[in-house]
Amino acid sequence: MTVRTMDIEKAAELLRAGGLVAFPTETVYGLGANAEDSEAVSRTFQAKGRPPNHPLIVHLAGAHQLDGWVAGVPETARLLAERFWPGPLTLVLPRSPRVPLEATGGLETVAVRVPDHPVALALLSAFGGGVTAPSANRFGSVSPTTAEHVRTELGDRVDLILDGGPSDVGVESTIVDLTGPAPAILRPGGVTREDLEAALGHPLAVPATSSVRVPGQHPSHYAPRARVVLVAPGDIPAEAHRAREAGHRVGVLLPPSLAAATVTAAHAVRSVPASTAAYARGLYGFLRELDHTGCDLILASLPSEEGLGLAIANRLRRAAGPRPSSAPGHHAG
Repeated sequence: MTVRTMDIEKAAELLRAGGLVAFPTETVYGLGANAEDSEAVSRTFQAKGRPPNHPLIVHLAGAHQLDGWVAGVPETARLLAERFWPGPLTLVLPRSPRVPLEATGGLETVAVRVPDHPVALALLSAFGGGVTAPSANRFGSVSPTTAEHVRTELGDRVDLILDGGPSDVGVESTIVDLTGPAPAILRPGGVTREDLEAALGHPLAVPATSSVRVPGQHPSHYAPRARVVLVAPGDIPAEAHRAREAGHRVGVLLPPSLAAATVTAAHAVRSVPASTAAYARGLYGFLRELDHTGCDLILASLPSEEGLGLAIANRLRRAAGPRPSSAPGHHAG
């Protein structure tokens, strides 16, 4: 999908005027606002139905802009930026006064990244500043990986949608906290733990909880309308039968180990690719498809938590968690 130069220029002008622009990144589609415009940032929260104490990620056109948005850049941040930017890696660092507290959820830290998508980079370069861009969907629901997903989710809450085709990675960026005594992965994502450890030369912790509020920490997130239930791969046929007997319309994410199986009790089945990269790219689309078939319960199994499997498992656990309420929690989309 080709986005014209005039569309990029129009989008940049809208951002300068306080508008909201949905645009593609390699991970998911983001809902962009001028990071220095507190009112525009507040509109983002309103459009998503998201509590205002949840921090946003500031997207930049390049690592050369980093010093303008954070209060001191440690060598670890420069190393990771050089290795993984543009790309699906977000760094949490002390915020500079340039970043309004509305964008950080009231925190003195800011999350920053440089996306790896030609449309996103063209927009950021044309705009010239930082753009906050949480996933362009309603709070807690399945993240959008196409422009059509954004239209379905947000409709006229968005002033302009730039269509750059399907997202290549399909799950959000990895978030690494660089404000503590040692780097830690706060959200697994498109850059694997193994790649980060190779770049840093030492193991990285992936804490189950963190005092630093970042995207994806809410107990329920990335969730379709249907309830997601996690089961062992071999238990899927029997669990599907029990669920149908209980009156459910059952959807199944069929793991590669059951590729030859027929789940007769399922209303709809989506086979999971053997490649974790392909699974990550398709995960949110699979959940949306099962929703659209009318399923009210989805059975899924966790993949091996190596490489991108860690991010997929994280998203499935969040999707299977308790449903979000309107009360503030520890999530930002």
